[in-house]
Amino acid sequence: MEFFKQRATVDFMKIRGPLIIISMVLNVLGLASAFWPGPNYSIDFKGGTEIQVLFKGKVDAGGIRKALSDGGYEAEVVNAEGRSGNEYMIRVGRVSTLAPEQVSDIKKKLAWNIAGTKIEEFKVSPGGDKITLRMRDDLDPMLIDSALKSAGAKVRNTNAFGARAQHRYEVHLVGVADTVISTLKKELGEVVPDQPLRVEWVGPKAGRQLRDAAVKSLLWAMLFIMGYVAIRFDLRFAPGGILALVHDTLITILVFVILQREVNLATVAALLTILGYSINDTIVVYDRIRENMTRLRGATMHDLINISTTQTLSRTILTSLVTLTSILPFLYWGTPVIKDFALALIIGITVGTYSSIYIAAPFTEWMDKKLFSKAS
Repeated sequence: MEFFKQRATVDFMKIRGPLIIISMVLNVLGLASAFWPGPNYSIDFKGGTEIQVLFKGKVDAGGIRKALSDGGYEAEVVNAEGRSGNEYMIRVGRVSTLAPEQVSDIKKKLAWNIAGTKIEEFKVSPGGDKITLRMRDDLDPMLIDSALKSAGAKVRNTNAFGARAQHRYEVHLVGVADTVISTLKKELGEVVPDQPLRVEWVGPKAGRQLRDAAVKSLLWAMLFIMGYVAIRFDLRFAPGGILALVHDTLITILVFVILQREVNLATVAALLTILGYSINDTIVVYDRIRENMTRLRGATMHDLINISTTQTLSRTILTSLVTLTSILPFLYWGTPVIKDFALALIIGITVGTYSSIYIAAPFTEWMDKKLFSKAS
């Protein structure tokens, strides 16, 4: 299907020089922005607590931020959720009400307050909302409860569990979500509900592991795509395809850093989708170049790229427009996570179409001149 008929071959490669320079500058900026100022990572990657709150009346994000700041939460991000105007997602960079140094202090004070027995196990949950104890002797849970409170822990309740001979106890602490709700109630009054709709947390260590896994997934995807292109075509095509993928990824990251949009697991999924879309568009051009190499044996690689890109132009325009049309509604009507996902796809599709012509193809021409022209 042709979107429009091309009567003459378009000389795409004529302006490749200035465009490649612009792309190189943007890629350097994209790589630099990944380190400074750095992406706006969500709690998926940096750790923290996410609290979804449905307020009883109208509130604004600025008022919530001020209330949290006055309560000692300086680095909070508040995003509107839903269409009601009073539902918000609050992200706090903490997973526990207990600081690491406070945990060891509480353990020492607990051992001192409970005389005549020994603490054989003291473990704080990764979310910081529960302490598990194993004592040498059987104790009244209320005694442990009182000792922990006097040591500075914000205790909700204490219960014995397991076999009686094991002397195991579970202490439920007041969590970050509880302190956030209490802070908002104190500052904003009755408009704040007693309980949040949803609470999720990710520890800092788990966040770093997720971030490392996300980077590895992108690198492995590029490596396997390079192998596929090298096997399907030949060595001159694969590096250009990978260079185009790196180009698309870095520019998407640059835009997200400039706009300070949140980078989360959905963004990584969008980047992987972009890699697939971009290489598919590149392979369409490569496939036509390979066909024309057989049909037009006397043509240079420069001419083959221009002819092949012109022949696939209708398909490229039609595919990109249809894909963008299907994504744009999500950018307007979607939730914040969906909007970020849609934005990444829109950037990726746009630069992916561009990179197939002005990154992958010119590098393939350069590889052909350096490696294959001499061999022939």
